[in-house]
Amino acid sequence: MEYGLQMYSLRDITGEDLKGALKKVSEIGYKGVEFAGFFGHPAEEVKGWLQEFGLRVTGTHTSYDLLVNDFDATVAYHKAVGCDTLIVPGADISNAKALEELVNNMNKWQPLLEKEGISLQYHNHHREFLPNDDGQIPIEELYKRTNIKFEIDTYWAFVAKRDPVEIITRMKDRMTHIHLKDGNGGYTGYSLGMGTAPVKAVWERAKELGLYMVVESEGCDPDGVSEVTRCFRYLESLGE
Repeated sequence: MEYGLQMYSLRDITGEDLKGALKKVSEIGYKGVEFAGFFGHPAEEVKGWLQEFGLRVTGTHTSYDLLVNDFDATVAYHKAVGCDTLIVPGADISNAKALEELVNNMNKWQPLLEKEGISLQYHNHHREFLPNDDGQIPIEELYKRTNIKFEIDTYWAFVAKRDPVEIITRMKDRMTHIHLKDGNGGYTGYSLGMGTAPVKAVWERAKELGLYMVVESEGCDPDGVSEVTRCFRYLESLGE
């Protein structure tokens, strides 16, 4: 089975050596990468590295502010690097006014990106599943009031005391990717299989639903490469 890696997991080296980080990802056995920044590298250079190491770009985490301030250049970069999935990794959802702005912008951007062959998605943290200052559940508002897709971060759903298996099952028609990660219910993440999150149950359901699994491990313990290697070995232990 093919797995992707969120490159934030290797943030201890990506800023200084993105090419080297991609090489390591390929050597471990991941086949896809989800970028969290390109650190000033031209798109053609990054595309060349992906080809060199036999990787494909499965998506990017692209900041909401970057889309607000530099939409056209952001779209052009995605097309040049060969990326068809743009994921907003969070935004201000603290009250009804902020959420209204997010909904309006996502509804504006989604058809523009679709016209360019790019899927617009939203990635959650735990707060999207909890009431904001005006009592809204942001993930449900986005689900009802937009046509975007969601990259459900299954660990953050677990932190919010929600059942990630139920969530990805219910929202399956609005999903293509998930984040697979582990921890003990707090804000510190662990390598897959080393926490108490229902990783195996999520893996089994995601496999049944045909969702692409992107690993994210946030601990860098003792470094990013060691951590994501442990994650990959755990996935290997689950079989195909």
